[in-house]
Amino acid sequence: MKHLIEMVELHKAGAGNGIYAVCSAHPLVLEAAIRFARDHHTALLVEATSNQVDQFGGYTGMTPADFHGFVSQLANKLDFPLSQLILGGDHLGPNRWQNLTASEAMANAEDLIKSYVAAGFQKIHLDCSMSCEDDPVPLTDEIVAERAARLAKIAEQTSREHFGEPDLVYVIGTEVPVPGGAHEALTELEVTTPEAARATLEAHRLAFEKQGLADIWPRIIGLVVQPGVEFDHTHVIDYRPEKAVALSEMVQGYDSLVFEAHSTDYQTPQALRQLVKDHFAILKVGPALTFALREALFSLAAIEEELLPAKASSGLRQVLESVMLDRPEYWQSHYHGDGHARRLARGYSYSDRVRYYWPDSQIDDAFERLVRNLADEPIPLPLVSQYLPLQYRKVREEALKAAPRELIIDHIQDILRQYHAACQGASSHNA
Repeated sequence: MKHLIEMVELHKAGAGNGIYAVCSAHPLVLEAAIRFARDHHTALLVEATSNQVDQFGGYTGMTPADFHGFVSQLANKLDFPLSQLILGGDHLGPNRWQNLTASEAMANAEDLIKSYVAAGFQKIHLDCSMSCEDDPVPLTDEIVAERAARLAKIAEQTSREHFGEPDLVYVIGTEVPVPGGAHEALTELEVTTPEAARATLEAHRLAFEKQGLADIWPRIIGLVVQPGVEFDHTHVIDYRPEKAVALSEMVQGYDSLVFEAHSTDYQTPQALRQLVKDHFAILKVGPALTFALREALFSLAAIEEELLPAKASSGLRQVLESVMLDRPEYWQSHYHGDGHARRLARGYSYSDRVRYYWPDSQIDDAFERLVRNLADEPIPLPLVSQYLPLQYRKVREEALKAAPRELIIDHIQDILRQYHAACQGASSHNA
């Protein structure tokens, strides 16, 4: 918790710093992030989302305790100090159970919060903005805040029971549209108004007071708003600072609060830097990292096809396409158009629904075979140049080995470098 409190304190003192949150459960993405943070001597914030990890396993099959153990084990293996690792829970609330009544959904949400806090997650995003089966649409600020305060009370009690004192920081609010990238084509987004942001804060402050939680207000370090950034399958809406001037100025009136920006994936390095300067000091990144992983794997699969006969190859691309067609539940409601458009989207969409399929045993076997096929001897440099030109330069400079795992890790780290640079600010001491 202290890393995040200190980060906010430094930012509020004018350092212009921030922190990025890695929102992924993929082992290679996490390895890339841990190695990057280790080599740059920074703290690392890793977040799990409520649909990814929950008390029933989520779509990853992991509970919060499983995820904590998984990331901690990886950190130990890579010699990254656990004191520098921060785990966060994203969109914690009734998100997974919107098809149930509010009372049923909130009962599950209470257990969800308990399981995250008991497992050692310290950054808790309380998000009760979604309507349940018997709720009005949309919910009022007061209902959202009252539910969030109920969950905060349980979080505080759970932290006290397991750790002796509440060692948590909170983020409140939600962005529009839904987490994970927009489902439909986008042209422009409405930036959250200062009035709406203040109303969210005030409703939560009153609800927290009613629950006897007024003293935790300084530990509410982030408010999720829409700064005007988003992506859909083929387009990115870039940050336009002139549209967020009033919102950016508004947060300066709060001593211990910064904004948290979701869906910052695929923003330009300049836009990321400007976001942090404009007090969107917590930047979430997820699909862009698995998109980079997918790019590296497709490139290696193309190299493999050049080097080996078809019968000896992994056939990663074909296996992936076959599994996605057999099990369309993770992409079917997202990708539209004719067969050609949907095929392109399955492979290349910014929303990267591919990320749901990497754990599949057939795809994992193909991945392992691909890595094995290319690991025996260095990949020929002209093929590295053709398919992974950014990594080629580092290989030629002897800063990187032309080995499949190293090429994948470095390609993912190219995205992390942009976020790291954006969060540096004027001070080198930020976490």
